Amino acid sequence: MRIGELARRSGVSERSLRYYEAQGLLTSERTPGGHRDYGEWAVDRVIRIQALYAAGLNSKKIAQLLPCMRDGDGTPSASATPRLVDELTAERDRLDRMIADLVRSRDVLDGIISTASEGLGAATLSGPGGG
Repeated sequence: MRIGELARRSGVSERSLRYYEAQGLLTSERTPGGHRDYGEWAVDRVIRIQALYAAGLNSKKIAQLLPCMRDGDGTPSASATPRLVDELTAERDRLDRMIADLVRSRDVLDGIISTASEGLGAATLSGPGGG
């Protein structure tokens, strides 16, 4: 498939797809006319890349990780190393800490909203023309 179709099917811009290729995250064949041509597998690859970026990984880490992920046929890659597993575990732990921090921030904000809402209720009752 051409780059435009891959962009449409994966929901990623053509510019991003070219960037992924430049970073070694995605490969394409070239047509005789020089256009990029991707296999059907590329849609799943791009979706995986997007998910890994969303998880906070950078392109270098993603490039290390992609060969270790299960292929489309479900078979595991043999290129995982103990070091990579350790790095990925540390990355997951970092995300867990970020999630916990966000939950704490949300809880604080909930408390502030609650207090502000109570104050608004009292101000409305005793405000101008009231009480």
